[in-house]
Amino acid sequence: MRELFDEAAGQAPRDPQAAIRQAARTPQRKRFYKEAAVAEAEGGFAITLDGKPIRTPSKRQVVIPSRALADAVAAEWAAQRETIDPVTMPLTRIANSVVEGVVDCVELVAQDLAKYFESDLLFYRAGHPEGLVAREAAHWDPVLFWAAETLGAHFILSEGVMHVKQPDEAVQAVRAALPGDAWPIAALHVVTTLTGSALLALALAYGARDADQVWAAAHVDEDWNADQWGVDEEAASRRAARLKDFQAAVTVLATVKPLAAKGP
Repeated sequence: MRELFDEAAGQAPRDPQAAIRQAARTPQRKRFYKEAAVAEAEGGFAITLDGKPIRTPSKRQVVIPSRALADAVAAEWAAQRETIDPVTMPLTRIANSVVEGVVDCVELVAQDLAKYFESDLLFYRAGHPEGLVAREAAHWDPVLFWAAETLGAHFILSEGVMHVKQPDEAVQAVRAALPGDAWPIAALHVVTTLTGSALLALALAYGARDADQVWAAAHVDEDWNADQWGVDEEAASRRAARLKDFQAAVTVLATVKPLAAKGP
């Protein structure tokens, strides 16, 4: 089984999304087990294939902190047919990347994630047309208001793509709101890299916005262009693939130890 993730062997990646992309490129293997199940393990729950726990390329046992999440991962293994396709196993890929590459460097992952707060998608606004300006405001302003009111983070907006330096106090305020555990920080990193916004990811984690709102907010400009010029089929296909990884990260956030609610 660990051959499925051999491309991720070596130095553990600090970017969980990079580990997911690596696993997705791994050649498919034939299914070699009859039953996937969940068993209690030290620190949580293990996924077993015919009674044997799955392990990472470095032979670490994959231990998942939530029974609900472990059941969902086991279901991915059970759903495989003659061959095992990692692309259809986004939760398994996240679990593998957490155990292999995040548990020993949570702070480094958090630092990488925090860089997005300095140039977040939500800071850079269109100047025209009015319909797009209004749509960005409708999707993005509630998140910025939440960050200001509940976290004390007041950011500066800019028209266009010219970089604007954000106040250190604002960046530090949202940085302090990041979780310190491997599973939620990894899931937040995945959401951030998929949406381009660490603020959207943080609002999702704290329940200030739901998954549908976050996904829509991440694609405001893309959807506006589609409304004007029609859907790009290749772009739509890539978006559908990203959505599966996004939904997996949302599942992780919903099933591991939740963050305390912040917001009205």
